[in-house]
Formats: sequence, C-alpha cells, structure tokens
Amino acid sequence: MEILKLWKPQDLFVIKSPKQSLRVVLILFAVVCGIYIFSMCINQTSNYLSQANSLSIHVINRHNCHYPVFQEEDIHYLHFPKPQTFNRKECACNPVRFFAILSMQRSGSGWFETLLNSHINVSSNGEIFGAKSRRTNASVVLEIMDKVFNLDWYSSSSKNECSAAVGFKWMLNQGALEYHEEIVDYFNRRGVSAIFLFRRNLLRRLISQLANSYDKDTKPLNGTHKSHVHSPYEAEVLAKYKPVVNMTLLIPNLRHAERKAAKALECFKSTRHIVLFYEDIVQNRTKLADVQEFLGLPQRELKSGQVKIHSGPLSQQIQNWDDVQKKLKGTPYETFLNAD
Repeated sequence: MEILKLWKPQDLFVIKSPKQSLRVVLILFAVVCGIYIFSMCINQTSNYLSQANSLSIHVINRHNCHYPVFQEEDIHYLHFPKPQTFNRKECACNPVRFFAILSMQRSGSGWFETLLNSHINVSSNGEIFGAKSRRTNASVVLEIMDKVFNLDWYSSSSKNECSAAVGFKWMLNQGALEYHEEIVDYFNRRGVSAIFLFRRNLLRRLISQLANSYDKDTKPLNGTHKSHVHSPYEAEVLAKYKPVVNMTLLIPNLRHAERKAAKALECFKSTRHIVLFYEDIVQNRTKLADVQEFLGLPQRELKSGQVKIHSGPLSQQIQNWDDVQKKLKGTPYETFLNAD
C-alpha cells in the first residue's frame, strides 16, 4: 500500500531522485514479469487440456470396479459379463473381450483354435453353429451369441471365471454369411472382434476336404472318424489315402472358395477385424503375437497338440496328379501346384 501511495502516473514525467527512479523501475519490471508468467501458465494449461482431449482417456467403472485408464477406442471392446450360471467372484472386475474366428472347413481353424485355447486367459468354445438347430434364423443365432458372451455357454474349453477373451469358431457356411447383416450389426453394437482365418493354397484345402470326407465314410482309425489327430501314427494312417480329383469341378471349386472368402471380407469390412492366413502362421509364429495383441492379451507362447496330416509335396497326395497339373497350367491357380 505504501508503494502504491508513493507512485502516481504523472511521476513518469517528473525527475526523481536515483532511489525513487530505481523503485519505479523495479515495480514496472515486476508487473511485466508477472504478466508474462501468467500468460505462460495459461498457455501450458491450454496445451495440456488439448493433449488430454486428443488422447480421449477414460477410467472404467463397472460393477463398482475401478479399472486403469484406457484409450477411448478400447472402451467399446471391454466387457464385464454377469453370468447367470456362476459367480465370477474375484474376477468380476476383469474386463473381457469378445471375438469370433471366421473361417472355412479345412483351413487350419481347428489347429488355430487349440493354439488360442492354450492361453490361460482365452476361452474359444468351438464350432457352436455346426448344429443346424442353432442357426434356423437370425434371432436364434443372436440369442446363442448372447449366451456365449455372457459366459453362460459351457464347453470343454471354457475358462469362464477369469477369461480375458471369450469367443467361438464360425464356418462361413454355418449362417455367418446368410445372416451377415444382423451379425455385423450385433458385432458392432456389442463390440465383438472378428478374426478371419483363410488358407492361401486352396488346392491343398480341397485335398484335405476330400480326404476328410473319405475318413467320415471309411473310418480307418479303429472305426472312429477324426478330423484332427494328435499323434504321428494317426496322421500317417490318414495320409495314406490319395484322392482322385474331379477335373470338371476342380476350377469351379477353387473359384467358389476364393469368392466366398472375398464375400466374407466385404460383408464384415465395417467390423473390427484382423485377417490371417494359415500358411503365414505355420511359417512365422510371430503372427500369434499379433493375434494376442489384437485381443489385448498378455503375450504367451501358444502351443497345440495337433499333428498335421498332409505334409510334403502335393504330387504325393493326389492320385491323378498329372491331370491336375494340366488343368491348372496357365490359370490363376497354377501357383497352387508348387506353393506350400
């Protein structure tokens, strides 16, 4: 107060003593510094708020669970199921991600699912829409998915209480394309991630299909049909059969599989998804790390007890190999003759 009383605007035009002049200079300097510091603080606060908004981070609070901060883009895919058939107990606050493996028969989906299920935090419930009664219409399909994602679906692979990801395997000819509009809407609404698994070499897939059909009819393994085997002996027995490929249907069959995969990707393009190929996973196991990252899982080494049935060159697996070669030469499918 004393300083304010001593200084007046007109004092700027009055010659003061050295002491008075120094005091005025110091006051002006302090005022300027204060304004500068205040403006810097405002600027930094504005930048901080801007960065915070761009990150769009949120704290999840579900069922009185206080969970760490997540990006906004992840929130829609994190769920806290409340099953009717059991109590999740201490795992009630663990978020769960929903997924579906979309594939075609004999594309390695069974093997891939066993790899996923070797992860302690994953429950993939198998081919739940294999039974026609579960896909009579879209409403039935959605009701079953509700049951699976609510953790009320029981299978030998279920680890429901502390699952971090839960899902199932879905063949494209089991209603996935027939009711794709309703399913895509459900996936987007419920936050379900799609994992597409295809096979690049469609000729190998066709040979596997023919051999599997033969096994269903003849059951060479002690009268039991096995789509997948777990010992080298079983694989050797089944691999002895060499199918004869129908030349009239060969290219139409390959084209049909190619178009079905393309249609699936087109139908589900608006969903959160990842596209995998069987050959890539076999040759490069780091692809499994990509899948675990996609599902938000802690990284683990994934293993499967399944043994590959058909290995080695295709020329040793097809009876009429020469006819197949001639048929595919000069076509877009010629590369299937040599590719593994």
